Amino acid sequence: MNAPTEGQLALAGVLARGGSRGGGEIAHVAASVYTSPERFADERAYIFAQVPLVIAPSSLLPGPNMAIPHDGFGKPLLITRDKAGTAHVFLNVCRHRGTRLVEGCDAVKGGRLVCPYHAWSYAFDGRLVGLPRPDTFPGLDKAEYGLKRLPTHEAGGLIWFAFAEEADFAEADTLARDFEAFDLAGQHLFRRRTHAVQANWKLIMDAFLEGYHIQRLHAGTIAPFFKDGVSTADTIGPHQRSAVGREAALAALSSNDWATLRAAITYTYQMFPGTVLVVSPDYINLMVLMPQSEGRVLVEDFMLIPEAPATEKALAHWERSWELLDGGVFASEDFRACELGQQGLASGAIERVTLGTLELGIRHFHDAVNAHLR
Repeated sequence: MNAPTEGQLALAGVLARGGSRGGGEIAHVAASVYTSPERFADERAYIFAQVPLVIAPSSLLPGPNMAIPHDGFGKPLLITRDKAGTAHVFLNVCRHRGTRLVEGCDAVKGGRLVCPYHAWSYAFDGRLVGLPRPDTFPGLDKAEYGLKRLPTHEAGGLIWFAFAEEADFAEADTLARDFEAFDLAGQHLFRRRTHAVQANWKLIMDAFLEGYHIQRLHAGTIAPFFKDGVSTADTIGPHQRSAVGREAALAALSSNDWATLRAAITYTYQMFPGTVLVVSPDYINLMVLMPQSEGRVLVEDFMLIPEAPATEKALAHWERSWELLDGGVFASEDFRACELGQQGLASGAIERVTLGTLELGIRHFHDAVNAHLR
């Protein structure tokens, strides 16, 4: 197992001492930030169109010469891994007449990427490698007709991209050091599912920025695994890292052994603007948020496990974990609560939401959003 970072061990130390985010006072967030179409338009223009975004785990493309279409961020995208193993994010658009290059949503493996209209073909690194009747395009330089590549960066088991050419991926490398401790890059993608949630994207992020709701909302599912209030968090730039102590392993929180701590703590990373990584002791969930409107967001959930199931028993075990968390805890509880919150906020019944001292990570997140909008 890889070695933990100082930050991961520091959070474990706080949990061993009883855990808390610290004092502070009640804070508030205006209800309008979740319901205003104008506010949402600004967030798309000044945040999602500008900053680095996680698009998928590295394990989505486990081998070379693979490509997967992706439409969640409002433009037709294509995630590829070329023959050398390098990940790319391209616009999924043929450079000839602008036709969508790869249809559907399934993975394409091997061979070439061939346009369905005129059969212009591309390598998985985006190069134009062939076109029918090249004699009818006198003087055309194939080197100038490669797929439009967006800034792409793979680090620590995640593939990041940005729409803005000047995007800086330095913080992705900082986070990657934490993810290497979990061997995120070496995980196997077990399942993925996209949820359409009728709520503002920030309500989803809010739900994973506080542990106050665990004993209440999740009373019938995962609450027994955790001790109420034994949690803590810190920040990495605009991103947040939190830790919650597991009830059955509280005595292990003072251990210096990383494997023991992994079994005792659930780490969660809230990556700005809209990605959540939940690291349970034996598997990992990555959630990528793709806002569609002020009241609707797509959430793609990836479940990552240490290795592909080798037996029917192992397969059944992971299926149960998948349905408990993705179908039960996330979909039926967290996402449903966010939809109910959206309905209430849209009614105009309250002008602001109120945050207690266990929820101040939400205020920090909204401060980061506001800073980008300014």
